[in-house]
Amino acid sequence: MKYKSIFISDIHLGTRFSKAKNLLSFLKHNNCENLILVGDIIDGWAIKRKLIWPQTHSDVIQKILKKARKGCNVTFITGNHDEFLRPFVPLILGNSLNITNELEYNSINGKKYYITHGDFFDSITMTKKWIAILGDYGYDLLLYLNAFLNFFRKEVGVKKYWSLSKYVKDSVKSSVSFINDFEIVLSNHAKNKGYDGIICGHIHKAEIRKIGSIEYLNCGDWVESCTAIAETYEGEFIIIDWLDK
Repeated sequence: MKYKSIFISDIHLGTRFSKAKNLLSFLKHNNCENLILVGDIIDGWAIKRKLIWPQTHSDVIQKILKKARKGCNVTFITGNHDEFLRPFVPLILGNSLNITNELEYNSINGKKYYITHGDFFDSITMTKKWIAILGDYGYDLLLYLNAFLNFFRKEVGVKKYWSLSKYVKDSVKSSVSFINDFEIVLSNHAKNKGYDGIICGHIHKAEIRKIGSIEYLNCGDWVESCTAIAETYEGEFIIIDWLDK
């Protein structure tokens, strides 16, 4: 498929949970004029703990660079996990590859969107980083448990994938409250700055919805859900769920 723009976030290259192989398939079958990487592409936090870098992770980087060489405009927006790049931004690497902390995006329908990974609007990440890192360990544990649970589900004949970590995010009161607050803070910022919408990542929950007058779009992730946001040539924003393809 060909789109005007594709937005992906939270690939977390450098971790054992990154679904790099799925992303390679996605990038092979989908083309765009603009590829916007909305943060946490390379997981510097995980790499500091233990370097895990299979060939598929290098292949993802090479695939993205190849798209840039062929004229696709690639913008890499930094996130908290790849914050090691922030002291060097803005970086312009050739004619088609830029690294920055935020971006203003004008859509086909004339609306203006603010693009950020989202961690700047997460009070825990910004003021209590040790809690964020502890939460990162907890998330990894849930991902480990996902693998075990789904192995046993397959053994008893249940083939459909089920995510414990997604269940916790969607069901635990404190998690739901955090996500709601995060979405509202981002939307208020976009409104105060005169934007029509916000495009972000960070919380690994793909969504397109209205919050007041603001269009809130979250790319999701490539750790569990394998989702992206795309703008069609008709000016419509859609969620692509690659696991359903």
